[in-house]
Amino acid sequence: MTMNSELSAAAVESSAEPRKSRKNNPEKTRENILQEAIVEFVQQGLSGARVDAIAERIHTSKRMIYYYFGSKEQLYVEVLEKLYGDIRSTENRLHLDELPPELAIRRLVEFTFDHHDRNVDFVRIVSIENIHNAEYVKRSDAIKALNNTILDTLGTILKRGADEGVFRRGIDALDVHLLISSFCFYRVSNRHTLGEIFQIDLPDDAIKQRHREMICESVLRYLQA
Repeated sequence: MTMNSELSAAAVESSAEPRKSRKNNPEKTRENILQEAIVEFVQQGLSGARVDAIAERIHTSKRMIYYYFGSKEQLYVEVLEKLYGDIRSTENRLHLDELPPELAIRRLVEFTFDHHDRNVDFVRIVSIENIHNAEYVKRSDAIKALNNTILDTLGTILKRGADEGVFRRGIDALDVHLLISSFCFYRVSNRHTLGEIFQIDLPDDAIKQRHREMICESVLRYLQA
């Protein structure tokens, strides 16, 4: 954001909240809007979400939100970018390239399992986007770029493992990503129906630990040389 943009944002924010005396922080305001937008989209979906409701939560105006994001749809796109960006940036901090291949895969699987279990909002938003046939993901080059990083990471680990004789050759990185993500995602996205139909308490710590170990072992056995 340029200096002129920051001054303009401060002016809009000041006019939106004339009775508040505080230091304007455009980046913080933008982040606050994104955080509250996540809540609104998770609870109401894209179609039912209201910019008014987001504005009320952070005591600002629709004008301020439109200043930063232009439209409800663009705000939703940036929510998607933020949530995908969060998981990918955290993966990058796992330093998987410094670990032996088998341990790197285990670390990645455990992280994915824990992330989905603790970030129901991410699972919910991705489910909503699938209802819209990925219409808004298609509008974002950033999301595609962000998610290519996990395939690059996996490809490097698989090659190292094959070179060391611990993994089979010829395994597709995307296939492994789907294998990991499918189980970790499904047990969260379908937790209510699974819980009711099969009378299983998926949030139970013992069950979570069993499932976490199961997906780790399943992936590693699939990769075994």
